[in-house]
Amino acid sequence: MFVESFDPFNNLALSAIVAAVPIIMFLLCLTVLKMKGINAAILTLVVTALIALFVFKIPGAVAAGGVTEGIVQGLFPIGYIIVMAVWLYKVAVESGKFQVIQDSISGISADQRIQLLLIAYCFNAFLEGAAGFGVPIAICAVLLVQLGFEPLKAAMFCLIANGASGAFGAIGIPVGIINTLGLKGGVTAMDVSQTSVFTLPIINIVIPFLLVFILDGFKGIKETLPAILVSGLVYTGMGIVITLFMGPELAALLPALIAMAALALFCSKWQPKNIFRLTDDEVKVTKHPAKEIITAWSPFYFLTGLVLLWSLPAFKALFAEGGPLAKTILTFTMPGTFNETLGKGVMIKLDLIGATGTAILIAVLLTIAFSPKINIGKSIELLGRTIKELWIPIVTISAILAIAKLTTYGGLTVAMGQAIAKTGSIFPLLSPILGWIGVFMTGSVVNNNVLFASIQATAASSIGTNPALLVAANTAGGVMAKLISPQSIAIASAAVGAVGEESKLLNMTLKYSIALLVFVCLWTFVLSIML
Repeated sequence: MFVESFDPFNNLALSAIVAAVPIIMFLLCLTVLKMKGINAAILTLVVTALIALFVFKIPGAVAAGGVTEGIVQGLFPIGYIIVMAVWLYKVAVESGKFQVIQDSISGISADQRIQLLLIAYCFNAFLEGAAGFGVPIAICAVLLVQLGFEPLKAAMFCLIANGASGAFGAIGIPVGIINTLGLKGGVTAMDVSQTSVFTLPIINIVIPFLLVFILDGFKGIKETLPAILVSGLVYTGMGIVITLFMGPELAALLPALIAMAALALFCSKWQPKNIFRLTDDEVKVTKHPAKEIITAWSPFYFLTGLVLLWSLPAFKALFAEGGPLAKTILTFTMPGTFNETLGKGVMIKLDLIGATGTAILIAVLLTIAFSPKINIGKSIELLGRTIKELWIPIVTISAILAIAKLTTYGGLTVAMGQAIAKTGSIFPLLSPILGWIGVFMTGSVVNNNVLFASIQATAASSIGTNPALLVAANTAGGVMAKLISPQSIAIASAAVGAVGEESKLLNMTLKYSIALLVFVCLWTFVLSIML
């Protein structure tokens, strides 16, 4: 925060209401006014800048620096990740591997409810646990489209399914970051991981039921109940064991991998009596030799292995201060933004080698090298096509991140957080809303916990509630916002070729985000009394 006060009106409630204007405005632009995402983001950015400059009195240089930082982060690493992920998909299609992948999934089951569980629920969670940062949404939405799902519905399913894994994305960083915050009461990542077992497993087991219900109603649930239970119980049960005894790092990745294998094995012995298809087209399952199928999935082996390598502490240590590759990270402070009190300024950082996008880039290059059907020239053409398709959503994401930086540096986010924290004994009921706001504004559960975990822990101590419970509620509430965060919406719509239809996608997911948030709020309040 680069302002002297987060309460410019000397009335915290009024300051919080004004600080909430960007959130309200962005939602109205997309839902009521049905504006395109890029137009809504740019208009909201202008309004946010005016509020930050003239109400919260953020210095002009800091505001410009925050906007620049947001734009740079939108391009790199977020835009970099999205472009590389979609390029990987296009290369896999051009090489012929994707058709074999599609046939192998259809070979497990021609029933598209089962395919939805395999891709949106299991594989989505696996990629979230391995990579995060939009990779699972981009890859899995495209997979569903290729299997015959409507583009916007495919995106919606992946956004909703992401609610089962977002708390432990990218090797558990959203919870793992808590160890660096020095929270009141000595709350650790392991404390939060273990406390999350009271809430997140309920969400995790509900989501596969919800996905099938949206696709095919109660009839679909009845006809695929065994498959829902296999995937849901295996994922949830393994998640409980890992979060209790191992911590957050593998709490999404390993359960998802085991659940995917369990569902595939189960479906080799069982199939629904009625095969559900979105179209009346005759299902033609092309059989491929096991070796061909294994080879076809190689882009995702490369992707998973490299992203896991990039996520290892030992690998990250190479780029830490004093590490052998530290000089590959380009950093500079924006002129005029250094604050004597804070001892820092607005920092622009470019991690050229250590970025997740570079891991995906190497996965693309390996796929090209091991695919005789595609050459370098064609691959570069596909990259150009990818950039042309994605530049609008990347600009949208950059504007959204600029808004997030302004609200953070200008004290708007703190104003909203402090206002909610002043509610006293009723605070546990509202605690997840704080997390929801944090992720909606920043698009990241990691950033949300950095912003609000300390407020949650401090408020918990003052009202006599378990601080780990409220930090876990901050995380869970934040995950429910991933369903509708502007960044997620922009990534999902871009991946399925629905740029400009962000308002439709938001409307499709909003009610589920709010319903899940309401549950987390009520359940957190109950737990605050019981624990």
